[in-house]
Amino acid sequence: MPAILDKLKEALHLKREVFDHDKVLVIFVLGGPGAGKGTQCAKLVQEFGFSHLSAGDLLRAEQHREGSQYGDLIRQNIKEGKIVPSEVTVKLLQNAIAAELEKHKDKTEHGWGEGKGRFLVDGFPRQMDQAHIFDETVCQSKFVLFYTTTEEVMLERLLERGKTSGREDDNVESIKKRFKTFVETSMPVVDYYRQHDKVVEVLKGVQITEVIHLPSTLKEFPM
Repeated sequence: MPAILDKLKEALHLKREVFDHDKVLVIFVLGGPGAGKGTQCAKLVQEFGFSHLSAGDLLRAEQHREGSQYGDLIRQNIKEGKIVPSEVTVKLLQNAIAAELEKHKDKTEHGWGEGKGRFLVDGFPRQMDQAHIFDETVCQSKFVLFYTTTEEVMLERLLERGKTSGREDDNVESIKKRFKTFVETSMPVVDYYRQHDKVVEVLKGVQITEVIHLPSTLKEFPM
């Protein structure tokens, strides 16, 4: 496994974007576990024609993919509430973006076609090296949507979801580990982008499409 990660690190540190950020719009979506990121992303997909990529969903799919060289590594990290090595997550996102651009290459509306596309990357980046690797080697992000609510609300949502989700990490022990990991590793990411005036914060109870910065920013982006 270390040899595989070394190869990924080498491939991802070429310091050149795979996708042109003038054509491909990437918005990171962050918030604590159960903050409502997925629900709000669905609304943006409908209104603005985004492709919604969940880093967590990609990792869970990869761990169950037959023949995956990362499956055991991903499974262990998710179970322990830890962050999967950045190179693995970034590579999965890069592959997913490429697949979506190919899928919609003949589309001519909502900012798609001829190499153009728009993506909500949900639950990413979860630590600073993920942010730097993605921005420098995959595609420079536009800004971060940061969805906030209380830990009590998030815990309640996740435990309710756990009754039907079948997810291994929707239990009290794993959820508390995920909260701790988010505060320790993901909040510095939010603070970093905030210092660069690249955070749009959505407070509890506010519909994400009501945030004035979001529609105006999208209108400025080439359609």
